[in-house]
Amino acid sequence: MNAPVSSPNLAAALDFRQRVMAMLGLCCVLIMVALDQTVVGTAMPTVVAELHGFALYAWVGTAYLLTSVITVPVFGKLGDDHGRKPFVLAAIALFTIASMLCGLAQNMFQLVLARALQGVGGGMLVATTFACVPDLFPDTHQRLRWQVMLTAAFGLANAIGPSLGGFLTEYFGWRWVFFVNLPVGLVSLWFVARYLPLIRHAAGAPSKLDWQGALLIALFLGSLQLLVEWLPQQRAPAALLALAALAAGSLLALIRWERRSPNPLLPPAMFSQPGLSPLFGLSLLMGFCMFAVMYYAPLMFQAGFGLSPNQAGLLITPLVVFITVGSVINGRVVTRLRRPNRLLAAGGLMFAATACGLALADADTPRWLVALNMMAGGVGLGFLMPNLTIYVQQIAPREQLGVSTAMLQSARMIGGMLGTALVGAFVSQHYARGVGEMLAQHHAGQWQTLLTDPQTLLGGPAGERFRLLAAAAGPEQLLAAARALLVDAVHASQWLVALAMALGMLLLRRVPPVQLRRDETEKA
Repeated sequence: MNAPVSSPNLAAALDFRQRVMAMLGLCCVLIMVALDQTVVGTAMPTVVAELHGFALYAWVGTAYLLTSVITVPVFGKLGDDHGRKPFVLAAIALFTIASMLCGLAQNMFQLVLARALQGVGGGMLVATTFACVPDLFPDTHQRLRWQVMLTAAFGLANAIGPSLGGFLTEYFGWRWVFFVNLPVGLVSLWFVARYLPLIRHAAGAPSKLDWQGALLIALFLGSLQLLVEWLPQQRAPAALLALAALAAGSLLALIRWERRSPNPLLPPAMFSQPGLSPLFGLSLLMGFCMFAVMYYAPLMFQAGFGLSPNQAGLLITPLVVFITVGSVINGRVVTRLRRPNRLLAAGGLMFAATACGLALADADTPRWLVALNMMAGGVGLGFLMPNLTIYVQQIAPREQLGVSTAMLQSARMIGGMLGTALVGAFVSQHYARGVGEMLAQHHAGQWQTLLTDPQTLLGGPAGERFRLLAAAAGPEQLLAAARALLVDAVHASQWLVALAMALGMLLLRRVPPVQLRRDETEKA
């Protein structure tokens, strides 16, 4: 393992080859995490069919999100205090072992526990990987060019993940969806152990961890995660109110504690830095909007327009692929602009335009036009995602790089949770109300249960049951009307996304002009 390197001596201590090899290791890490997030969903129906335990279906995803979102801020701070390399190595090992346990699970309960452990490793990786880049490339100009590698790796994994998950499940069995992480994890471990330097920015001995703050963060994020997961499921109002009260109470207690803690996990001074708070807010809104589009545009394409999963996937792929294209363009352009903040505005406007385009699309819209719209949204995200990271790392003090970068990632994850759950509840309620009114007009209330379930529109067992009944009773026209109502519901949700991006433009006005300065030692 490399000896610790102090930040001022970074340029002299690292040669070009070591940085490249370290970045390759970090790319492997991101590929492993991104693949795991995308391949599992494709395999889940097969997993439930073999392991049973459908009641725990949602917890396979929830357990991972719950532990990862709690872990991110904790290990962001630990990386600042102790150096990031030990935690990257521990996270890779933990994630790889947990992936093996997922593949060996004999029942759903074991799978949920293994996924929770995997989430701890995933949260550690998210908290440390992005913060390693400014350690390797203190100069902002170089960092922008090299950060494209991480964006490309993440985008590639997201693009091939669903197809890879289906291929592995069909030809090798669902367990290989998790076992595929093992070789990637071993490669990542070798690259990081050999080439990633151990760098500490904090002066003096590492301080004690703020365990009280960590517990309050866990209470706040955990209760918030469960609240947004349960909200679309129409759980008991008392349980939802209790979770909301716990989230609000733990947040207030966290704010009070961090203000008087001698070594706060989330330093209040970080939030007083001009521009950081609006950047965190932008990250939250971006996560909300991105997941609201990526989850519900495919639903509209399949259940609303009647496209096959493969056809819908081809329309979504340009969004993911062009994130990398936008990042490459951004890296070439942003350092040449006198006012680089304008690229954030351009990215936000492009993604808002994509949401508006989806809100206006129907089954007769040319497919090339939908794909072009999704490309524009991907380029917009390519302008937003790397710039938010670069701006936070430029504004935050050097000794708070890890915790500030972790906060940015946490905000995006929380936004994604909120976007998936709240937009899901909105779409479900809007659609169910429309179906109820439509069936009342046709005096066909007997179809309420089947038609209020979007699974009926997607085919499968529910769709087959409806068609068998429809053959005898003749209500096929109700299915077409239900499709139109679902499209209307998704349209309304995309107008909400455009409104949220407009709110982001207001937040952007509070971000001070960022100068992407060059590091003089790096230039030398």
